Amino acid sequence: MLAEEAVKAVPEKWPFTPHVMSLETSIIREILKVSSLPGVISLAGGYPSPDMFPVEDLRKAANDAIDEFQSTCLQYSFSMGIPQLRETIAARETKLGAKTKMENILITSGSQQGIELVARAYVDPGDYIVTENPTYVGALQAFNFYQSKYATVEMDDQGMLVDQVEDAIKKYNPKLIYTVSTFQNPTGITMSTDRKKALIDIALKYNIPIVDDNPYGELRFSGESLPTMKALGGDAVISLGTFSKTIAPGLRIAWMNCPEKIINIFEKVKQCADLHANTFTQYMIYKYMQSGKFDEHIKEIIASYGEKRDLMLKLMEKHFPAGIKWTHPDGGLFLWGELPGGMSGSELLPRAVEAKVTYVYGRPFFPDGSGDNTFRLNFSNASLETITLAIKRLGKVFRENMP
Repeated sequence: MLAEEAVKAVPEKWPFTPHVMSLETSIIREILKVSSLPGVISLAGGYPSPDMFPVEDLRKAANDAIDEFQSTCLQYSFSMGIPQLRETIAARETKLGAKTKMENILITSGSQQGIELVARAYVDPGDYIVTENPTYVGALQAFNFYQSKYATVEMDDQGMLVDQVEDAIKKYNPKLIYTVSTFQNPTGITMSTDRKKALIDIALKYNIPIVDDNPYGELRFSGESLPTMKALGGDAVISLGTFSKTIAPGLRIAWMNCPEKIINIFEKVKQCADLHANTFTQYMIYKYMQSGKFDEHIKEIIASYGEKRDLMLKLMEKHFPAGIKWTHPDGGLFLWGELPGGMSGSELLPRAVEAKVTYVYGRPFFPDGSGDNTFRLNFSNASLETITLAIKRLGKVFRENMP
């Protein structure tokens, strides 16, 4: 039986730190709660399609992992990740253009942990980070925990306006440059090769690390394949990769591709966080990759998501009123829209929910708090049929609320 005094505990008044109490809940997670209401079609989350999860192949890979590695795949493991998977990832990174050794790879619990480890390692309260404006809201959450500030750089259809970066560095003395340079979340825009090279030159000049978050790089549906930031920049770049968008997000296996001279720092930081990533899923993914089915699986994802993107673009052209602009990404999971002046993405969301469709309004993606007239749409998770119905519904909401 609890002591009588224990019943009187008031845990909500325990001394949490001020910066923890100031953290905001992810707007995307909040919108997803609304998306679960009956009949509501969600274009809000960044979810891959569950139809694309290789369930049977993973079932076999799980059995193969148990058969081959027995209790080893259920035991505590290396903080850096199991060598077999690190070798496999290094070989694939090299194949994709970024010369990589196993010694460059640290396995993380999702790419989000990679961002968190970077923030822990580099950011003190008040430090500046150069980011695109807008940028990935999950990265802002991770950086905000460490009370960072932002030197934001605007974008156009070729990505970050790199000619603004040097002035930002001189003014703010940032700790790092964070970018999602390929099929960016939230805009879907890919940074041009010339701008990637220019950004690398600036980073080298001021000895500032570039953190290139690259979860979507293999999901190209159209256009010319471009070299990654890591392929161009080598040790000037820390790149983050993941199996969440190409195999399944619930496995929570991702990686950092770091310069060998500093990867032990991230290893020590990771030991403070979770000791190591999930041992069993590492072995399972290794066996799946070893089966030779991964490349064909990527092709299937590209065909499916490319068809969904094409349909969404066609329907937006048909159903959205004049004055609304949107991106035409060559890959990834997202489209980005811009409403005419005077319209608010956040204010229109409840009306969209009434019409049984959701999206993510854009303001949380902007470190400077701007962008209330923008919105993000996800095309990977919905079916062709629900995309058709959702865009019709959303177009009607926009038409009825045009200024």
